Amino acid sequence: MRKLLNTLFVTTPNSYLALKGETIVVTAGEDHLGQVPLHNLEAICTFGYMGASPKLMHACAERNISLTFLSTSGKFLARVVGESKGNVVLRKTQYRLSDSTNESAKIARNFIFAKVANQKWILERMTRDYPMRIDVPAFKKISATLSEYLQEILMVQDLEILRGLEGQAANHYFRCFDQMILQQKDDFFFKTRNRRPPTDNINALLSLAYTLLAKDVSAALENVGLDAYVGYLHRDRPGRASLALDVMEELRGVIADRFVLKLINKKIITGKDFFAKENGAVLLTDEGREKFINAWRERKQEPLTHPYLKEKINWGLVPHAQAMLLARHLRGDLEEYPPFLWK
Repeated sequence: MRKLLNTLFVTTPNSYLALKGETIVVTAGEDHLGQVPLHNLEAICTFGYMGASPKLMHACAERNISLTFLSTSGKFLARVVGESKGNVVLRKTQYRLSDSTNESAKIARNFIFAKVANQKWILERMTRDYPMRIDVPAFKKISATLSEYLQEILMVQDLEILRGLEGQAANHYFRCFDQMILQQKDDFFFKTRNRRPPTDNINALLSLAYTLLAKDVSAALENVGLDAYVGYLHRDRPGRASLALDVMEELRGVIADRFVLKLINKKIITGKDFFAKENGAVLLTDEGREKFINAWRERKQEPLTHPYLKEKINWGLVPHAQAMLLARHLRGDLEEYPPFLWK
C-alpha cells in the first residue's frame, strides 16, 4: 500500500478495500494492511484486488475519486468513476494540445530529452562499472555526442526535427549495445534493431519488454483519466496507443533495455529459451516466456527514489507517477511536464 500524489496504490495481492467512517481500510484476510482518510485522495489504484465494498465505491463515485482495477501484472481492467467532472476537462485539454503541432512539440521534447539523457547515463554507468570489459573511449565519445543532441532537443519546436534528432541519438546509443552484453556472446549479439518479426534472440527480448512496458504505461494513463490513444510525438493512428508510446520513450532504456541486459548477463534467459519459425522470426519458448514474465514482475517490485518526487516507490509505479505528473501539467498545476531522469 502506497500513497503518492494523492493517489492510493494498493499493490498487495488479494487485498480488500472497505470504508469505515471517512477512512479507507485495506485488509488481506485477517491482516490489517493500513488505512487512509478518504478526503485526502483523488484516486485509488489496486493491483490484483479481491474486492471493494459497495459503500466505498458509492463514496468514491460521490466525491469524484476514481477507483481503478488492474491485474497483478498491471493490465488495465476497469475504472469506476462517478459523474463526469474533472476527466472531461482533462481530456479536452489533451485533445486540444494534440491538435497543435507546436504545443505537441513542447511536450514531446521533454519525453525525448529524458530518453536521450537516460541512454547517456546508461552508457556512463557502463564505463564506471565495467571499464575493463568495454571500449571506454568509444562509450565516452558517444556519450559526448548524446550531450550535443540534448542541447539541440531543448531548442526544438518542430516535431519532424525532434523525430530526426531522436532517431540519430538512438542510432548512436545502439552502437554500444552489443558491448553491454557481457555474457553468452554466442547466443546473444546485437547488430541492429529489428522487429515485426524480431530475427534474433536479443531483438525478441527487446520487443517483448517494449510491449509489456507499453501496456503498463497505457494502464497508468487510463488510471489518471487520460486517453492513451491521443499522443503528441506519435500522431493519431487507429489502434495505436500513441500517448503510451510517447510516455514510454523516456522509460525504454532505464526499464526495458536494462532489464533485457540483466536477463542475459545474469543468465536468467539462455539460448535454449528460443526457437525460430519458418519465416525467420525468433520467439521465446513457453518456458522462456514464463521466466521472462516472472522476472519482469520481480523487477517491478524493486525500489527506487523517484528523481522528481523524491519519494521511494517501486519500479512498477514509475509509469503511474509519470502519468499523474503529465495529467497535472495538462491541468495547469505544473508549468512543464517533468520527465523521468534516472541516475
